Amino acid sequence: MITPKRNRRLRKKLYVGEFTIYGFEASMSFSDIDEDILDTFLDEMVDFVEARNLLISFGGGTDALNAFVCSSDRYGSASDDDRDALSTWLKTKSFIKDIDIDALVDANYAY
Repeated sequence: MITPKRNRRLRKKLYVGEFTIYGFEASMSFSDIDEDILDTFLDEMVDFVEARNLLISFGGGTDALNAFVCSSDRYGSASDDDRDALSTWLKTKSFIKDIDIDALVDANYAY
């Protein structure tokens, strides 16, 4: 596939080339937890992610959770260090059965 030639302004506007923003998906399943534990966990997770200057969107319930994490900076990206840090933090939670942290993907065009 031939990549069209674009000037810097257009690459920036389209978030391509050097302006590509990367993020990653995280999936997890839980052992038997109730909604109070889930609410506390989600608050802690948001605090952890925001402390790393990231944003998170998630959906799920008391059995499983899917999340997408990216940078809160306009042209910033999540990094492999962010993936590793989140994975390590999630492993400290005893009620999480399975954790799957995917590779970095283009946050604008991967889905």
